[in-house]
Amino acid sequence: MSSTPGIAILGAGIFAKEAHLPGLASLGDNGLPLKAVYSRSEKSARAFAESAKETLRLSQPPSVYYDANPSGDLDTLLERDDIAAVVIALPITTQPAIILKALGKGKHVLSEKPVAPDVEQGLDLIRQYEAQYKPKGLVWRVAENFEAEPGFQAAGKAIRDGKIGDVQFFRAVVANYVSEETKWYKTPWRTVPDYQGGFVLDGGVHTIAALRTILPHPLTHLSSFASLNKEYLKPHDTINAIVKSDGHYHGSVDMTWGFPTEKKPTTDAFVVSGSKGWLTINNSWAPPLVKIVIASNKASAEEKDQVVQEVIEEAGRGVEVELRGFFDAVSGKDDGLGLGNPREALVDVAFIQAALTSDGSLVDLRKLVAA
Repeated sequence: MSSTPGIAILGAGIFAKEAHLPGLASLGDNGLPLKAVYSRSEKSARAFAESAKETLRLSQPPSVYYDANPSGDLDTLLERDDIAAVVIALPITTQPAIILKALGKGKHVLSEKPVAPDVEQGLDLIRQYEAQYKPKGLVWRVAENFEAEPGFQAAGKAIRDGKIGDVQFFRAVVANYVSEETKWYKTPWRTVPDYQGGFVLDGGVHTIAALRTILPHPLTHLSSFASLNKEYLKPHDTINAIVKSDGHYHGSVDMTWGFPTEKKPTTDAFVVSGSKGWLTINNSWAPPLVKIVIASNKASAEEKDQVVQEVIEEAGRGVEVELRGFFDAVSGKDDGLGLGNPREALVDVAFIQAALTSDGSLVDLRKLVAA
């Protein structure tokens, strides 16, 4: 077994295979080598290992660990001295215990969003990390690829640089059609979710993380209604929220995974209106791309309103960016982006939790996450 420090991926599902492996491949020698994979089943672990060999162009597949093998299970993997860090991409309710187990074995951790199934579990997890493991120099980051996307980062910088003036209001719209035949729905832990919100939590935190990255001040309050429009997506598939950042601006967030047709109307995913102009953001998946349009009013005393438009396009590579930042943090470097902060990721969960339970009442998000 090589003594060169490497990583293990815990979880062999769709996102680990389709996002994390290409992300690692794009980093090349700037990342840590993948040495092991763990899954609950031998079949999925071995299939993932073969995919890793092909995608990463390895001479041999990473070592395989799975639950039914007492001499090659997760505990065995975490005892390996040459595994410096783990990337965790397991079902939402499984992750908190695995995060603590990995930290307890001295491993740095990058865990997929959300930080936890609910605010209470998230707070408990964060408190344990900050009290026991952070002082030892162990890194724990939450993998939220939307906050890492160069496109959303660019939009946030444009707003902070004053290109649209002071933010006055905003709108975020997510309309997803989820078929019972889609690969995402057929994932067993999504088909019968044992966590609040179903797809609304699993996918909704992305949108809130994007808003957190774009807007210059944190969201503080919301009033919302949640509903279920397709029985197979229970417990919820839709939220409609009015939101504000206390003392700054307000907006709306409408998200559904129960859209009636696969074909959707043309609408901007994000609109931010300011005192001097506006900004829109749209992201696509094939190919991955974030497109930003900025319109600024350049009125002067000598001329009538003149609108100047700027278009920014950034290739979608959030997973690559978050992996690079994690590896930098493990080696003691700081990329300056502030990615993966568990307390920021907790705010995303708090927003979804509040939106699911508000039923029209005003919820103070700051009190919900207060430690």
